[in-house]
Amino acid sequence: MDACDVLIVGGGPAGSSCAWKLRNSGLAVAILDRATFPRDKVCGGWITPAVLEELAIDAAEYARGRVLQPVTGFRVSRMGGRELETHYATPVSYGIRRCEFDDYLLRRSGARLLLNTPLTRLEHAPGGWIVNGEIQTPMLVGAGGTFCPVARFLGAKINREVVVAAQEAEFVMDARQLAACAVRSEVPELYFCADMKGYGWCFRKQNVLNIGLGRLDSHGLAGHVAGFLQFLRVSGKLAAEVVPALRGHAYLLYGRTARTALDEGVLLIGDAAGLAYALSGEGIRPAVESGLLAAKAIASAQGRYTPEGLEFYREQLVERFGKPETDWATRIGRHLPTVVIASLARRLLATNWFAREVVLDRWFLHRNEPVLTV
Repeated sequence: MDACDVLIVGGGPAGSSCAWKLRNSGLAVAILDRATFPRDKVCGGWITPAVLEELAIDAAEYARGRVLQPVTGFRVSRMGGRELETHYATPVSYGIRRCEFDDYLLRRSGARLLLNTPLTRLEHAPGGWIVNGEIQTPMLVGAGGTFCPVARFLGAKINREVVVAAQEAEFVMDARQLAACAVRSEVPELYFCADMKGYGWCFRKQNVLNIGLGRLDSHGLAGHVAGFLQFLRVSGKLAAEVVPALRGHAYLLYGRTARTALDEGVLLIGDAAGLAYALSGEGIRPAVESGLLAAKAIASAQGRYTPEGLEFYREQLVERFGKPETDWATRIGRHLPTVVIASLARRLLATNWFAREVVLDRWFLHRNEPVLTV
């Protein structure tokens, strides 16, 4: 039977970051994923400079042959309302393509790669786990996203959870579409729904356009998406003849799930643990940081993978991301009628201060949060 010290199920940013942090730990680490990389991944696809620093990625080196679009501004509005443009002196974010970014992280992780191999069977065994009847490990890390099979094994029931549902598309524009596109590559555009239960985005990364819309309330999502696409066409941000191949996905917001982050010999990280930021839905930075924290907890446990031995991981999650539902916007929003929220949103999103200081700097860029050091 095959064996490893740590088996990570999922080769996205969470799993790769965990493996990369464990590369010098002396532990034999393997990553299992049902896909063959590079693979497409539904995602808006932007990262902050903090992610590059936390993963020790040299921007110039990464950009050779890959998309790394510097972002120095944003356009923000309530859908159909006044659009406010905010600028920064230096890049505050970077546009990436997940097919490139995830493959890069996976290949440099240092882990043994078991690709094109889905997890089909999971069993408790003396001293750990047996995966697919052929891989034995004392430590299992669930990094397979919202529908992670490890999370399901621990009791996650996606049909009973509050999820953000989204539809989006990313495609390469031809020369004519590129010339006609009114979206500037360094200035992504964000459009909030009137009830503030979601937002749409339009993000140009060199010759690639990424568009999409996600909502906490999935009812009528198709209608919201259709209306948003029509708005983009009318405003010249999407060529009239382009019919994007939309793909759907779902994710959990931090504080809105009852999933347990750990159990005997197992940790959940990234979207598998439901760690996406509550106010923006961003999942990459929480995925990376939870992967790094999980690696630290595993190394610190020194082979004692009991819930008590791994409790350090849960403590670090709370220290990093705060206690669930402690952000003021979520607390207030839960107690206000939709009509009041819509009225407030119309006024606040029309002010430069709110767009920059709250929406961008806090909700989307998290500029108030220091780089994670582990």
